[in-house]
Amino acid sequence: MTAGIHLPQAGSAASADSLREAAVLAEQLGFAAAWVSDHVVVQQGSVYPPSAYIYEPIVSLTWAAAATSVIELGTTVLVLPMRRPVIMAKMLSTLDILSNGRLIVGGAGGYVVPEFATLGVPMSERGPRTDEAIEIMRAMWTDDPITADYPVHGVTFDRMRAKPQPGRRIPIWIGGHSGPALRRATRLGDGWHGILAAPRGAEFGDLVAQVLTVRQARPEKEYVLSVRVPWDGLEDDHDEILGWIDKLRELGITHILAEPRQRTKDDFLRSIEGLAEVFDRAGALQPL
Repeated sequence: MTAGIHLPQAGSAASADSLREAAVLAEQLGFAAAWVSDHVVVQQGSVYPPSAYIYEPIVSLTWAAAATSVIELGTTVLVLPMRRPVIMAKMLSTLDILSNGRLIVGGAGGYVVPEFATLGVPMSERGPRTDEAIEIMRAMWTDDPITADYPVHGVTFDRMRAKPQPGRRIPIWIGGHSGPALRRATRLGDGWHGILAAPRGAEFGDLVAQVLTVRQARPEKEYVLSVRVPWDGLEDDHDEILGWIDKLRELGITHILAEPRQRTKDDFLRSIEGLAEVFDRAGALQPL
């Protein structure tokens, strides 16, 4: 099992300095990956996401990449159907190349109706658009030249070249909990990326069922099972977190992404340090 940390990308803790310092600290402490989320616009009064103040994820990861050298850089998750796939694929491959192969593309279909409307993307097309976006990204990262038609996006490649291409298979971890999302994850993904917002009660039972569904379809060891959790190193009991790490490990989760809840830079960094203590006790860190 490995551990990741969500960077201070949104809300009052977010700034250029806090993004850079959190990424550097996470790398020094031995976290395997640093993560950011994706919301382009947020409707006033929305319960989630909790803040409309949020930096664009690909640019944020590029900023973090420039300050680090080994920590992986992930999106949790890019809302794939809301973005133009050709431009997105080019940006992501460039980030992977410039960071020396450290990118993890977490992607999903999304669910926030007002955000889709603002971006002019029909919510009813999110499934086909997500599937086709993944196909386009893979083609742009591997094929040379590319000759193909992608009707959902109205994209035509006619002997087109997309250089430079990454010298590896950029991992795509597919998020979502619905039946179609789980099938997409097993059909098109290199891993599954779930969320456990409330560890107690029925939601954990749901996670168990989702993990079993995915693992049955993708039993190979290399296939990643990851989960995002709202743990905070300052506010949550460390022994309780350790117990949940053990439960998730027993379930077969191979990567845990913790998201601190602090809203100032200094407290966010202290929360990362607290979480590092717990993950170190669990044997999930690899300090520099």
